[in-house]
Amino acid sequence: MASKASGVPVRNGMPAGELGREGWHKPWSGTNGGSCVEAKRLPDGRVAVRQSTDPEGPALIYTREEMITFLQGAKAGLADFLVD
Repeated sequence: MASKASGVPVRNGMPAGELGREGWHKPWSGTNGGSCVEAKRLPDGRVAVRQSTDPEGPALIYTREEMITFLQGAKAGLADFLVD
């Protein structure tokens, strides 16, 4: 997609810092001392995801449809094998 952040094309694996400091959220956080996933909705509807302990590290970029599918599957327990 042609979306840009600060004049730079948004791409999978780009440094999360290039997407700006504003708009990142910790949609869930447990008792792990704040180490969690952060997400940011991009202007074109895609979602960027980064590790909170490495905010300048790589961001994974997902389409809205990919996020919907993942969240529906996680709610249904289809990702439970990742933490069993």
